[in-house]
Amino acid sequence: MKISYQGKPFEVEDGACGFVVAKLVDPEKKNKALGAKVGDKIYDMNMPLPEGEVEFVMPDSPEGFEMMNHSCSHLMAQALSHLYPGCLFGFGPSIEEGFYYDVDFGDRVVSENDFAAIEEEMKKLSKAAIPFKRREIEPSEALEIFKANPYKVERIRELNETISCYEQGDFIDLCRGPHVPNTSYLKHFKLLSIAGAYWRGDSKNKQLTRIYATCRDSEQALKDYLELLERRKANDHRKLGRELGLFMLSDFAPGMPFFLPKGMILMNSLLDYWHKLHDAYGYYEITTPTMMSRELWETSGHWDHYKENMYTTKVDDRDFAIKPMNCPGAMLAYNNSIHSYKELPYRQAELGHVHRHEASGALNGLFRVRAFTQDDAHIMVRFDQIEEEVKNIMRLFDDVYSVFGLSYKIVLSTRPESNYIGSEEYWTKSEAILAEACASSGHEYEINPGDGAFYGPKLDFKLRDSMGRTWQCGTIQLDVNLPHRFGCFYIDEKGEKVEPVMLHRVVFGSIERFIGIIIEHYGGAFPTWLAPVQCAVLPVNSEAQGDYALEVVKALEKAGVRVELKGDNEKLGYRLRQSQVEKIPFTLVLGDKEKENGSVTYRIYGQKDQITVSLDEFIARIRKSIDEKLRY
Repeated sequence: MKISYQGKPFEVEDGACGFVVAKLVDPEKKNKALGAKVGDKIYDMNMPLPEGEVEFVMPDSPEGFEMMNHSCSHLMAQALSHLYPGCLFGFGPSIEEGFYYDVDFGDRVVSENDFAAIEEEMKKLSKAAIPFKRREIEPSEALEIFKANPYKVERIRELNETISCYEQGDFIDLCRGPHVPNTSYLKHFKLLSIAGAYWRGDSKNKQLTRIYATCRDSEQALKDYLELLERRKANDHRKLGRELGLFMLSDFAPGMPFFLPKGMILMNSLLDYWHKLHDAYGYYEITTPTMMSRELWETSGHWDHYKENMYTTKVDDRDFAIKPMNCPGAMLAYNNSIHSYKELPYRQAELGHVHRHEASGALNGLFRVRAFTQDDAHIMVRFDQIEEEVKNIMRLFDDVYSVFGLSYKIVLSTRPESNYIGSEEYWTKSEAILAEACASSGHEYEINPGDGAFYGPKLDFKLRDSMGRTWQCGTIQLDVNLPHRFGCFYIDEKGEKVEPVMLHRVVFGSIERFIGIIIEHYGGAFPTWLAPVQCAVLPVNSEAQGDYALEVVKALEKAGVRVELKGDNEKLGYRLRQSQVEKIPFTLVLGDKEKENGSVTYRIYGQKDQITVSLDEFIARIRKSIDEKLRY
């Protein structure tokens, strides 16, 4: 059998496994590689390989990370089966930063207090170097093996095909694999948290216990990750929002945040930027009603498919609903006048306040709320304009996300297997257009097959913050459904009516959620342009420098700087520390020398250096920070 490795050809016996191939082509990989990859498929190291170019999956690669964590979920499940005999397992996948397993412990209560014992049992199993063995069995045999577990039985009956299982010692589970060679490859793990999770995410099903954990390729990598988790706790937006006086939550309005004065300054700074940006990119800004009649939501399809998440009421004996999204109102706004093909792309943008009835258990600070501001745009285009308009939107996204220091990756979601509208030809062309828009504008993308909306493919922009977390914010979706439902059209060059294609587009997503993200991204230490207080003025002694401090404050206010005077009711050292606690970007200290020279001595948040400059120079310095949206 012919294979190649790093471009070099090799002859091996037919059916040679990864271990055999590694020993021949790169002996150092033999006991380190987790799997062997040929084409797009990863094989267990003990599985026969086909002909082709062979790569080895190493622990420090993304694929290796996924393999380790998937395998470690099985290791944890085996430990749980020893400690809690008879417990039943649901799903146990790897996730972005680790893995989880959903478990039915029956009447037993398992908490984080039990983690140490579970980890100890996992360590014993790891040291035993128990091999992971793959088996392929028929559904009838699988039903017999898992007959005591209703969760597995449900899954087996759905598959109705040859099923793969993995065994390690006395534990077996349904699994496609691949897995690491044996449990000794899994040394550096940590159980992290516990939560309730309904079976298959359906609140009508039984609630299982979900245990989250992570596995890393070295002790140092695990230590670094656990330190990062501690930093995330310190940066929790709910904690910082309370400490910095940005927002509050109340049981009188669950999931509906209250923004306090400093939080409103932050929000308004963000929205001012949004308005200017959209004006520069040629959008018309609109506002549509918060509550609209049942007939509208029936036309859009929301009444039949989304009603349980909508707040409804009666007005004059008619059914009304508070809007959960802005799209239908935007359709009415577009239809208010007749549009020529020369007007397209026709860009409408809206900061719409929407309400969605989320489950109470899902509410989470600003990240999951029931009332929020959606920064929507609905762009009507001709089919031949889609690619150029998508590239235009990407330029807008690049402008926005670079301002906040947020990198991103793009995911292209393609046609669902069923229940989609439009022809396959429309989908194929649309998907190709989105892919080409990404490629021609220099953006790489991944494909998420079958996850497009029923009305069209979409691009999702996954942001990565300063602590390595991924957030779904920006989206571009193609839609031929709503324009058709609402009878939208434009007049083409022949004077005939033609249905446009609509691009749904959000850049921040929920404004409230985006504020939560940047609170944590910056740890509450906002760039000057966003900071509620941009500069604190501290006279050493109000009697000696009070008049000069007021002069400085007035000059800064005149220059458009948000400034706060901190008098000398407390010692200077305390006031300096307080300015740091409040994470104010610039702190000025004014003593006799500064008063005499008309200067200021400033310190930037988080830095020790004190710099003395003239008042005019400082105003120019802080204005540059604000105007250019610099960090400081």
